[in-house]
Amino acid sequence: MANILSFTDIKAWQKAHELVLEVYKLTKSFPKFEEFCLTNQIRRAVISIASNIAEGFKRKSAKDSGHFYNIADGSLEEVKYQLILSKDLKYISESEFNKTYNLTEEVGRLLCGWYKSQQ
Repeated sequence: MANILSFTDIKAWQKAHELVLEVYKLTKSFPKFEEFCLTNQIRRAVISIASNIAEGFKRKSAKDSGHFYNIADGSLEEVKYQLILSKDLKYISESEFNKTYNLTEEVGRLLCGWYKSQQ
């Protein structure tokens, strides 16, 4: 494994950041009336994934770090549901959904691998 000096070196964080950018791009076209509802909620949840990976990286114990990685994983599941809802409400297309949902799956696999490697 490469030498990890910063949270930005963690592949799970890199993909989570990519997911943040993708969700922001998608939600730009959401209806204005969703600005303080679904748009805000999905953006907060997706930011939570990358933020908690970063915070967990700086924690001093594996147990403490694991707590933040678990929060990141929970936020990831929240984003998955919100993507399903966005698709069902026709705010995003099937292809946008598939692309972004596949990215969530990749983040999940990487996050799981990172978490296991830190135990």
